[in-house]
Amino acid sequence: MDKAMLSALAVDELIDITTIGRNSGKPRRIEIWFHYLNETIYLASRPAKRSWNANLLANPNFTFHFKQSLQKDVTALATPVTNPTTKRNVFAQMREVELRMAHIDLEVWVAESPLIQVEFT
Repeated sequence: MDKAMLSALAVDELIDITTIGRNSGKPRRIEIWFHYLNETIYLASRPAKRSWNANLLANPNFTFHFKQSLQKDVTALATPVTNPTTKRNVFAQMREVELRMAHIDLEVWVAESPLIQVEFT
């Protein structure tokens, strides 16, 4: 990963992702928060079923679009985090270090929120 990407991961909060629709097969682009913890990138959202998550479960290859301090498109691979203990640890760390996550109900997020680990390919 280059220096500009590392810098953007450290300071940015919003990206776009383009997934492939699980039913349509068409590209779907949305804006989403990302989280960068311990040199690992995560995607997560409020508790609910999400189309972007269903698309990534069907096809884990997607595009990660930097759009704040850096404009760059990067191919990526999504790995769902499903183990409750791991999810709890990740969400607890998010709650501890990110002001925007301070309010979350940890147990609800563990039970109902999607959590995806991102690897650039």
